[in-house]
Amino acid sequence: MALQCGIVGLPNVGKSTLFNALSSTKAQAANFPFCTIEPNSSIVTVPDNRLDVLTKLVNPQKVLPTTVEIVDIAGLVKGASEGEGLGNKFLGNIRTTNAIMHVVRCFEDDNITHVDGSVDPVRDKDVIDTELQLADLAAAEKAMDKWQKAGKGGDKQAKRAAGVMEKLVEHLSAGKSARSLEVEEADEALLKELNLLTVKPVIYVCNVDEGSLPDGNAHVQRLKEAVKEENAEVLVVCAGIEADIAELETKEERLEFLNDLGLKEAGVNKVIRSCYNLLELITYFTAGEKEVRAWTIRRGMKAPQAAGVIHTDFERGFIRAEVIGFDDYETLGSEQAVKEAGKMRVEGKEYVVLDGDVMHFRFNV
Repeated sequence: MALQCGIVGLPNVGKSTLFNALSSTKAQAANFPFCTIEPNSSIVTVPDNRLDVLTKLVNPQKVLPTTVEIVDIAGLVKGASEGEGLGNKFLGNIRTTNAIMHVVRCFEDDNITHVDGSVDPVRDKDVIDTELQLADLAAAEKAMDKWQKAGKGGDKQAKRAAGVMEKLVEHLSAGKSARSLEVEEADEALLKELNLLTVKPVIYVCNVDEGSLPDGNAHVQRLKEAVKEENAEVLVVCAGIEADIAELETKEERLEFLNDLGLKEAGVNKVIRSCYNLLELITYFTAGEKEVRAWTIRRGMKAPQAAGVIHTDFERGFIRAEVIGFDDYETLGSEQAVKEAGKMRVEGKEYVVLDGDVMHFRFNV
């Protein structure tokens, strides 16, 4: 789907360490600001137990999971919107992503420098938010001036656009992100044209010490309280531990390590799945003896468009989709058993694909 989730945060909060744990790409991670300059990118596998279940039931020759792209972006500092630090580069890099994973330092360690001299996740979050809001404010003011001038000639559409921009400028000036601004559906395209930074969906990843797993600490609780109105997910991970887990060679070793820590799964698994959901992506499956495969589509996509992800001919010549709900497949144990139980559905062009659907497409070109 070519959608990206960008890792952002202040310097030295553990972004690159987390990125290394998430991916097979090894970004430089060190105890000094701007260790990362150019963005690092990696395609990572989305953990999905449903794929494991289908693999056991079908026993295919090949298994292909779904993926998501994660981008590690240079650390931002106060004044980035005016070009401080690597501000312009940072803002340009984040503008190309579709969603934001905001890593916040929630651990104390005198050996790891903090750019502001102390650990305060709420302050750190506000620094990032402010710089992104200021960058968006500059873009919104420029657009507002353009539409106001156009509206002086009596152009009703220009006047309407100017009104939307005035509302956006007021919202951003109040220290609020564009994602919380309510506009009419007809005006959403105006905001989309600006490619705003603060309109992107966000999750917060609290990087804690090992002793604060799995539920966090006082720093985490303060951050949760600060973002409770945002309706954003807050995850707790220890990037250092995740990096150690990633270095282990076998699944058995990783499970043993997690058991020793009292954890059910690696924190990076939760992070990857959350990024996938944040991008409004869902998974459907195809299952046969040759291949069991997970396919990525946008939430709300109809059957012909979902078929087109496999091949454009599938969409162009779409006739129907034969659909099995994942729970029915797991419960009954095979496609044949599902058919005999009358649980396979035949759906047409208007069917909206659900997360977990197991599908066969019929087409003719």
